[in-house]
Amino acid sequence: MKKLFDDTEIAFALKSNTDLNTSYLLFKMMNFKPLVKIGTGFINLALKLHLPVENLIRKTIFNQFCGGINEEDCLEVVDTIFTKGVSTVLDYAVEGKAVETEFENALEKTLKIIEFAKERQAIPFAVFKPTSFGRIDLYEKTGKQEVLNPEEQKEWTDVIARFEKVCQTAYQKNVPVLIDAEESWMQKAADELVLEMMQKYNKEKAIVYNTVQMYRWDRMDYLKEIYQKAQSEGFFVGIKLVRGAYMEKENERAEEENYKSPICSGKQETDENYDLALQYSIANLDKFSLFAGTHNESSAYYLMLLMEEKNIATNDSRIWFGQLYGMSDTISFNLAARGYNVAKYVPFGPVKEVVPYLIRRAQENTAVIGQTSRELEMIIKERQRRKNSNN
Repeated sequence: MKKLFDDTEIAFALKSNTDLNTSYLLFKMMNFKPLVKIGTGFINLALKLHLPVENLIRKTIFNQFCGGINEEDCLEVVDTIFTKGVSTVLDYAVEGKAVETEFENALEKTLKIIEFAKERQAIPFAVFKPTSFGRIDLYEKTGKQEVLNPEEQKEWTDVIARFEKVCQTAYQKNVPVLIDAEESWMQKAADELVLEMMQKYNKEKAIVYNTVQMYRWDRMDYLKEIYQKAQSEGFFVGIKLVRGAYMEKENERAEEENYKSPICSGKQETDENYDLALQYSIANLDKFSLFAGTHNESSAYYLMLLMEEKNIATNDSRIWFGQLYGMSDTISFNLAARGYNVAKYVPFGPVKEVVPYLIRRAQENTAVIGQTSRELEMIIKERQRRKNSNN
């Protein structure tokens, strides 16, 4: 089993030599941290100065990590990867908007994705970010139980209505919806809102999924609390497990504002916490459905082992593996080839609008020790395999 994720022929079967060479160059650059810093700074500056860099972005980092500029544009990617058994989660990746028109736009996008998913076996989930439906400051203030002024109260009522609309539609169309986790200081309000949706729409099975970031040392307590609630109140829990994506920002803010960081002390503690959450989720499948979002090969192997020990079928609908589009193809396609449920998060949106997401993705890749070098190693291995097979 340990060699499963080394099969590059399966992992890159859909990539042409040109695609593979482009990926090689991108990950080669991302493996050099100073270059990532310079490159992301240049992209931000070029866009602010309205320089013609959109085409360059689209042909490089955008095509590597995004499926297209709109839902229809993504269908080629959706259909292509599904030929290898890998499903898609379409993710509207426009970030950092804080006006009502944009919140309404994100709502409409999410509802449209649910419609897409209802009609296509290749799209088993919908997804949205809480801050795509409301301001982060509003979540923070609500989580702290601070008094909202009349205008803020109206805003929060609108946020609740957007959650309600999406979760109700997801329930009616029988399309599970993944609700992403974000910064810890806004997450309390989001957790409470998602819990309300679970209590309402997860009576028969998990339709609403909350995301749990295991680089937070308090999240095992959250899992245990929500399991107890589900048992006593009679609902099911959808859980998407991730390690987390805001580590540097979290630690910096904790230091600036002089409070204990919510983030685990290091990678080992985070890895242990993540695997403990996998174990707890599989042990409690009577109430839990699990979407394991991970690029960590050891955790993927561990989940496979847990399933084997419990005699759980590889295609059990309560368990999904998930990776981001453009990354960890060695995990995604090799798992799918073995009959496991696998989905790629495929971000989309106008090129300029998804640049904050792309920059965050590049920065995360350099922050995770070994992630970019592992991608490079596998791409180099496949290039060599193809070269040898042509000789």
